[in-house]
Amino acid sequence: MDSTAAKIVLSVQRGDSINRISDKIDVSYSWVYDWIERLDDKEIISNTDSGIKVIDHEMRQRYAEMMAALYSRDAISQEDAYLVPHFAGMEFAYTEIDAAYVWTHGGYQIARSHDDYPVFVEVHDRDVERWIAFFDQFGVTATVDERPDGDDVDGNVHYVLFPKTDGIDAEWVDGNPVIPLDEAVDQMLTNRAAYEPALEIIADEYDVDVDASHHSATAD
Repeated sequence: MDSTAAKIVLSVQRGDSINRISDKIDVSYSWVYDWIERLDDKEIISNTDSGIKVIDHEMRQRYAEMMAALYSRDAISQEDAYLVPHFAGMEFAYTEIDAAYVWTHGGYQIARSHDDYPVFVEVHDRDVERWIAFFDQFGVTATVDERPDGDDVDGNVHYVLFPKTDGIDAEWVDGNPVIPLDEAVDQMLTNRAAYEPALEIIADEYDVDVDASHHSATAD
């Protein structure tokens, strides 16, 4: 019952590559590769030509219970705040402040502190109750649509869910699903003064003209 093995099994989505899993859990490719071989030998996962998939769902549940018990003992760190959602087995994408945070590779933060660290996540409307129950297993608060006052939640890290009824459009950056760049830029432009440093980073890295129409902005 190794924690790295648990992170791999819980974060796998059917068809994931070893690179994708390594990025998700922020563990070196070689170490993940070694564990993938061991888990494959034990028939917990299967490494196929079309990607990796979980085949022993009973073991996955045991890993989920183990990790929930571990995380519920102490406050989730800022780093692990971006790992835990991968364990849910449900589609999601980072949005709002976290769209800027992910697209700038962690280079931009705003309106968050060590003592009050909300994480903003798009989820399917049909999954909202499952997400709330999932985070509750980890001893973490999840609210819907609106950021609560930090004094009203337990712990430092908490999640704000934004339900979507028309599907989730996500791109992958550094192992994290995030809303598309043009949508992220549009969100930032609604409060440009606060997001100006992030917009400068994005304009430079992705060659996006943040002074033009952003509905068609794309990364090179």
